[in-house]
Amino acid sequence: MTDQAAAIAPAPTPTEDALPRRFADFATLGDALDYAASGSRGLNFHDARGTLTRPYPFAELRADALVQARRLIAMGVKPEDRIALIAETGPEFAALFFGAVYAGAWPVPLPLPTSFGGAQSYIDQLRVQLDSCDPCLLIYPDELGEMAGEAARVAGVDGISFAGIAAKDAPEVSLPTLDGQSIAYLQYSSGSTRFPHGVAITHHALLNNLAAHGHGMKLEPADRCVSWLPWYHDMGLVGCFLSPVANQVSTDYLKTEDFARRPLAWLDLISRNKGTTLSYSPTFGYDICARRMSSQTKASDRFDLSRWRVAGNGADMIRPDVMQSFVDAFGDAGFKASAFLPSYGLAEATLAVSIMPPGEGIVVELVEETQLSGVAAGEDRPQRFRAIVNCGKAVRDMEIEVREEDGTPLPDRAVGKVWCRGPSVMVGYFRDPDATDACMTDGWLDTGDMGYLSDGYIYIVGRAKDMIIVNGRNHWPQDIEWAVEQLPGFKQGDIAAFAITTPGGEETPAVLVQCRTSDGEERKRLHDAIKERVRAVTGMNCVVELVPPRTLPRTSSGKLSRAKARNLYLTGEIKPYAIAA
Repeated sequence: MTDQAAAIAPAPTPTEDALPRRFADFATLGDALDYAASGSRGLNFHDARGTLTRPYPFAELRADALVQARRLIAMGVKPEDRIALIAETGPEFAALFFGAVYAGAWPVPLPLPTSFGGAQSYIDQLRVQLDSCDPCLLIYPDELGEMAGEAARVAGVDGISFAGIAAKDAPEVSLPTLDGQSIAYLQYSSGSTRFPHGVAITHHALLNNLAAHGHGMKLEPADRCVSWLPWYHDMGLVGCFLSPVANQVSTDYLKTEDFARRPLAWLDLISRNKGTTLSYSPTFGYDICARRMSSQTKASDRFDLSRWRVAGNGADMIRPDVMQSFVDAFGDAGFKASAFLPSYGLAEATLAVSIMPPGEGIVVELVEETQLSGVAAGEDRPQRFRAIVNCGKAVRDMEIEVREEDGTPLPDRAVGKVWCRGPSVMVGYFRDPDATDACMTDGWLDTGDMGYLSDGYIYIVGRAKDMIIVNGRNHWPQDIEWAVEQLPGFKQGDIAAFAITTPGGEETPAVLVQCRTSDGEERKRLHDAIKERVRAVTGMNCVVELVPPRTLPRTSSGKLSRAKARNLYLTGEIKPYAIAA
């Protein structure tokens, strides 16, 4: 970089400043931003190559948010109105989100289009969510005007672009007074069986969970965060946008689509920003980076990950093999396995339910399958073990219980349904008391996940709703999917396993596998290899269907939706390739 270029390059917000850190101990989210704005930290937005394009101090975010609040009120927005916002990572969304909060409205982050499904699929998805949250406005990035505008029109909602709202007047007006019991926002859970239920989160619930983040990660004055996670998903919105505001942490952002195109740009940004100590990702993010490095030179020639002290992991099943592959790929660049911080959470609990104490890393227990499936241990069959990752201890103020199907609490090391209770659990699903009652009892939330407790640590073994029961034995679809992934040419996300009922009334696993080859003989070979692989690993015969690439549906957070894949398969909307006998 020339001296002239260096002189005009924007400077990032500082990692440290003189403002005493407060761990989200505020009455409302607006109060949290008011306090953060009195310091010099902030958000920093980067382009696809990781170059800083816009430093955005919290003080500037607050000023812009107050302007947006006045604009919204002038447009007729009232307290408790819903404001649907397409969650593009950038200053416009950040200011609009907080502007809605200051105005007493409820922001509702909605997803960006994905690379699969096409325009009509995205319009349909938005329409369903708009029908659910019943907003008075849909605000969207200018470049999505055609699709988002059409979704707004179909849903009967007023739509306006970021540029359009920026042109509106912002007259002086009194802002409403909020308290901790006011709803802060609606978050759409990515759980496929409950979609599209908006999770209603109060200011008190949010700030309690954000304080738990700060204490759980043992935030230090010199901590700085990097994130590529989408802001329409709870881990990206709550963990990597709202938590940095409420806990006063400067944060650097890559857009999610830029990470998808160049995953190693994430690690470049961590390396280049010398103060970076915090960054989160689902397992697949670590997986894709480790895979990309397999064809690269030594990691130490490009990266410096030695200051990364909290490498958070959550949002999907944590796979120890992937974590080890990441350590193998980046250990010589200074990455320490002890930096891994497994966690467990869900939108219905605001976000975090449990966090591993920093420094303990990935802890795995090998559990014999009979203990997970309820099959008598004395049966004459070979022992098979599953590697179950420790997801840490309940965050501050949270309780976790593991229960029988009838609600009876289970002792340590007994697998059952995971329940949690605490101040950050949702007040309920928006306008859906039946769905709320189905998962909440006396303040306790049925997470829908299966797991067990051991010495105060929670181990998650799978989703109750995804379980495949064959001949009275429980099988987790992840086991089948992981088995197929070990075959050459397949990767995580290519496979969906679920149960179907045969004409004879028996339950059997079906495995849909995205196949990229057009050669008929090669498809037959893959089909047989997959069938044999599943039989070898699980002992089960299964239905194997090869399907075109980009066929398997995803949730709003990008995770595989097995329930939706099953429905599309059974209704004939997923059309497998024909396989010669």
